[in-house]
Amino acid sequence: MFFGSSDPTIAAIVAFWVVLYVWIGTEVWLASRKRRLPPGATDRDSGSKWLVIASVWTTVAIGMWVAFLATGAAIQSGRTALFIFGLFLMLAGMALRWYSIRVLGASFTCEVSTRPGQEVIQAGPYRWVRHPSYTGGLLTVIGVLACCVNWASFAALIVAVAGYAYRIGLEERVLAHDLGRSYQDYMRRTKRLIPFLV
Repeated sequence: MFFGSSDPTIAAIVAFWVVLYVWIGTEVWLASRKRRLPPGATDRDSGSKWLVIASVWTTVAIGMWVAFLATGAAIQSGRTALFIFGLFLMLAGMALRWYSIRVLGASFTCEVSTRPGQEVIQAGPYRWVRHPSYTGGLLTVIGVLACCVNWASFAALIVAVAGYAYRIGLEERVLAHDLGRSYQDYMRRTKRLIPFLV
């Protein structure tokens, strides 16, 4: 993230830091909320909440650290366009994540858990993918890495992908077991993260 005269403007750089800190603040608030599980609910998280959090922030830290150290891998052309595209991805990812959480309503928890009478939510983005809030999280991370304008920074994405992959696998096993046929049918009709693809 070493910038020269042909790089993003000061305003764009300031916008990046503002968006980054808003993202960090909202995620810290979300993770730290003490939400009591409803009566009869089962907590089956197995530490996946903290694994995902650690993987996301490790990815961001490594991506930025690599951008400062591996200057030879810096992207030389189209840096401003990539930086602004990264900002767009950050904002789009945050918006998708929060919209997805809003659609889930009372079904949303930071921990993997189920409650008696829980139904499969298939409204909004859940019509197309099973984990749109994770799609939003990954888009935000990719946006941060794009703003690093360094090819080597993108390698850090594997850490976040691994964290989300573990969480998704655990969550789907729990939901398929606890919600039964309705969730199993839903899994057959939808993709995990990207409509029609993944």
